[in-house]
This record gives sequence, structure tokens and C-alpha cells, in this order.
Amino acid sequence: MPRQASPLGLILQLCLLGLSGAMLAAHAQDKPLAPQTPPVLTQAQDTPPGPARQAQLRRILSQDCGSCHGLTLKGGLGPDLRVDAMRALPHTAIASTIYDGRPGTPMPPWKSMITRAEAEWLASYLQQEPPAPSPKDVTP
Repeated sequence: MPRQASPLGLILQLCLLGLSGAMLAAHAQDKPLAPQTPPVLTQAQDTPPGPARQAQLRRILSQDCGSCHGLTLKGGLGPDLRVDAMRALPHTAIASTIYDGRPGTPMPPWKSMITRAEAEWLASYLQQEPPAPSPKDVTP
């Protein structure tokens, strides 16, 4: 009986197939892939993010980072990002990996999307215990 592929495996294959197709199409036209325009940064590079931006960063973490690190950040294509794993690493290493990426690996640099201070905030956030749910979030 043939083995069925896991849903995560299928998603990764589709992502890689789409990326490969875009690269082949650009190469066939002898045009480089268009660089993404970085967003306009509304705060200084060294200013910690305010509450609204922190909410955006948490959403980026769950949606964008979760696509490789798993929706619950337990690991997948990328390593485990849960608090116990993150506390075992130096804060500066985490922030640098977020900001500069990891050359030679699938981990991209995020410096076109976030400031260095935001990478530092994300590193701190990953190393903290998640907040306990409030009573209104708990269903009986």
C-alpha cells in the first residue's frame, strides 16, 4: 500500500515548486527576480517597538515564521522556537539570526521588513514564558 505524504510535506513541496517556477521563469526571460521593496520604517532603528507594532510582530511570528517553524513553533523545516529551546541560546544569536538570516540555510534575513530593535524585541519575546490566558479566554 503506497504511503501518503503528510500535509506539511505537501505544503513544503508546493512552496518549493512555486519558488522554483518563479526562478526558472525569470531565468528564461534573462531577467533577475524583482527585489521586494522594503516597507517604509516608521521608527528609528534603535527604538523599541510600541504596543501596536508588537502586535504586528507577534502576528508575523505566528504566520510567517510559523510557515517554516511550525504553526505552534515546535519546529518543522526550521528548528523549535518554543521558550525552552530559545532560552538555551544567547539572545544576541537569536536576534542576529532573525535580522541577518542564516546564509546557506532556508532562514532568510528579515532586515528588509523589521528594524534591528524589532529583531531584539522578537528575540526577547521568544525567550519569555507565554502569558497565562485571561479568564475570558478560557472556556468552561
